[in-house]
Amino acid sequence: MRIAYLDCFSGISGDMFLGSLIDSGVSPEIFEQTVAALNLGVRLEITRVNRSGISATKVDVVADGSKDRAKEARRGVSASYDHSLHKHIHDHHHADHQHAHGRGLTEIRDMITQASSLTESTKDTAIAIFEKLGAAESKIHNVPIEKIHFHEVGAVDALVDIVCAAVGAESLGVDGFICSPLNVGGGTVDCAHGTFPVPAPATVELLKGASVYSSGPQVELVTPTGAAIVATLVKRFESFPAMRIEKSGYGAGARDFEKHANVLRITIGEAASGTFAGAAEIVIVLEANLDDLNPQVFGYVIDRLLEAGALDVFCVPVQMKKNRPGTLLTILSKPGDADALAKIVFAETTTLGIRRREEQRQVLARRWETVSTRFGDIRIKVASMNGSVSNYAPEYEDCRRIATEHRVPLKTVMQEAVQAYLRK
Repeated sequence: MRIAYLDCFSGISGDMFLGSLIDSGVSPEIFEQTVAALNLGVRLEITRVNRSGISATKVDVVADGSKDRAKEARRGVSASYDHSLHKHIHDHHHADHQHAHGRGLTEIRDMITQASSLTESTKDTAIAIFEKLGAAESKIHNVPIEKIHFHEVGAVDALVDIVCAAVGAESLGVDGFICSPLNVGGGTVDCAHGTFPVPAPATVELLKGASVYSSGPQVELVTPTGAAIVATLVKRFESFPAMRIEKSGYGAGARDFEKHANVLRITIGEAASGTFAGAAEIVIVLEANLDDLNPQVFGYVIDRLLEAGALDVFCVPVQMKKNRPGTLLTILSKPGDADALAKIVFAETTTLGIRRREEQRQVLARRWETVSTRFGDIRIKVASMNGSVSNYAPEYEDCRRIATEHRVPLKTVMQEAVQAYLRK
């Protein structure tokens, strides 16, 4: 498996991503052709810069004949992202004004679709990134996504960054992107309705499920455009993976901070063969100690939690204070589901507090296969590691249903399913 790893120790933005791609060997010509195909009256300016001793590639979107104005429009602290993209989003009450001065998602989709030099997969990726950005803004501003309009300058910058990001990502020819935890920075940022703490509201919405932290300069390091690119391209978040490095590149942010290299690093190579290649993902662990809950309630609570999206729920007997026997309730959750699951625990149990921590788990690739037996069709869950089957098991619910219908022992049905799979 060929992978690309994004080191976001100084955040990420659209132009930092483009700079890292070019620095790692992606031809600038494909980006220049892409910008020309969009016909926006802008061009790319690609330069070498130094960020705290690190040589990196800087990419600017420059309006033809107005380099200074284009640079002035980039007020973002870690990159060329222009917050006017978000600062000038208005609701449907201002629709007439925005139609005159901004671009809506429908128009942006049409522009991307009509760019003849782009492949269909690149168009799909670019549209997906823009739609994630629009969906985040839609939720933040409580406006239907099709009513979202972007201020002219911000729309042009974002359009170039996003479409070029899709083109560059495809040109790498990797099987997947992996990302480090993202340094979001700190301080405050000006948004549509005032000053907000970093990360900006749209960035928070886009990074649900990602691993983030705050360190270093008290400025915005992850922009909404960068967050949308990550949310679309990245499959998982983890520390530097086991891999054979082929090449790397550094994309520069707009500012040069003291004692902090304001760059995004991309590293490309082959995942190390013979190592555990299960996908890594971040999970939230919720725990509560219960010593005064009716045991009859536990089964109901577990069912509710699983129905609400818990990855796993289990109970362990524990000895609690005053030598009272109790139960440790543990829930594994996707990051985006943790709050809803915690509400269920508070509502359905007697606990007064829930412990929460973030952990990483590695998961084998899995798929379903169906086998035919004399009792009927049964699904088999097949797990694999490094492309080789490592485990297989008949689906319990299928076997249970068939055993009940045919009045045969459950173990007989499960044995037949395994034998059918092995013959297949």
